[in-house]
Amino acid sequence: MDLDQLKQKYQSVLSLIKQQGVVLSHVHLQDGKLFIQGAAPNQAVKNLVWDEIKRVDASHGDLTCDLTVDESLPQPAPPVTKYTVVAGDSLWKIAAKHLGNGALYPKIIEANPGKLKDEHTVIHPGDELIIPKV
Repeated sequence: MDLDQLKQKYQSVLSLIKQQGVVLSHVHLQDGKLFIQGAAPNQAVKNLVWDEIKRVDASHGDLTCDLTVDESLPQPAPPVTKYTVVAGDSLWKIAAKHLGNGALYPKIIEANPGKLKDEHTVIHPGDELIIPKV
């Protein structure tokens, strides 16, 4: 395989690397393999990259990946959880289901400033809300 074919094969890995803030120093063909070298912001991100590599090809015989951990790099933002409102929902019910306590509904309001003004804002089926981490 040539460089473009290998990049295509491992596109999900390269996308994850970009999304998680891994700083790459090398991506090239070396000894007939895709060579990826860089630094991950933490061990969890490094593990995520390796999990994706194994998902693409468990043997990864056509890839050399050399990632170190550099905790001075900016840490990736936590993943955002989105929820689509269904009939019968209320902010209280959504908070109870996703945050473990209905009384935490103000956290949902804070996480959605463009959509929710206060507890009196009407939500409709199909509205997409960001559910914060608590």
